[in-house]
Amino acid sequence: MRFLDAASHTADRPWGALDLVELDHATVRLHWTDQPYVWHVNDGPEVFVVLDGAIDMHYRRDGAEHVERLVPGRVCCVEPGDAHVAHPVPEARILVVERKDSV
Repeated sequence: MRFLDAASHTADRPWGALDLVELDHATVRLHWTDQPYVWHVNDGPEVFVVLDGAIDMHYRRDGAEHVERLVPGRVCCVEPGDAHVAHPVPEARILVVERKDSV
């Protein structure tokens, strides 16, 4: 058993992650970032839970770009094929659950 203070977690680079646990074929990771990720499309589902800070989740639907602000406690469920990119405001700690080795 271990206990973590997510609010004090940092990494040596943006989107650096602390692997928390692997559940069957999924990973649970604590990410820290102060820089946006890159536009991408996952080949499996992904769940974002903001623990500290905020994320502006940019996504495309019907050819248009949209933005949803994720604050602590707000959850984003990304389906396979959803184009998206997360921008921290100004930095954030995010719990991410996704299929192991997802791209």
